[in-house]
Amino acid sequence: MKEILKGLKELRASKTFDIRFSEVDSMNVVWHGSYALYLEDAREAFGAKYGLDYMNYFHHHCYAPIVEETIRYHKPLRYGSKPRIDIIYRPTIAAKVIFDYEIYDTVSGDLMATGHSVQAFIDTDYQIILYRPAFYQAWQKQWGVFAE
Repeated sequence: MKEILKGLKELRASKTFDIRFSEVDSMNVVWHGSYALYLEDAREAFGAKYGLDYMNYFHHHCYAPIVEETIRYHKPLRYGSKPRIDIIYRPTIAAKVIFDYEIYDTVSGDLMATGHSVQAFIDTDYQIILYRPAFYQAWQKQWGVFAE
């Protein structure tokens, strides 16, 4: 069975942000390490919109650290631009939270970068949780991401 399943409904959020001077290198191009922060900002925006934020994990006695993250750079972001990042939730029956990302230039509409992240669940003793926590299953059901 495929790990990522096609959901009944796509959950996504968007966030427009400014490129700060401290994020660019001497070529006026965003330093590659800044992109991980943009993905983090997108996860926070998604969490605020859909109730899957870091405090929700904490209140259910677990954490969801990043175990995999990739970023593909299509075109350079530059100082002064105001891009938009879209985050798309990818449902899975595994004890993981999976997102894809797309960063667009809001002026040209060009796709500037894409990304992917996987978060695994661990308990507060930092031990891996092998099955979806009950609160996460309830969250998936609430948002209708599975035809279970």
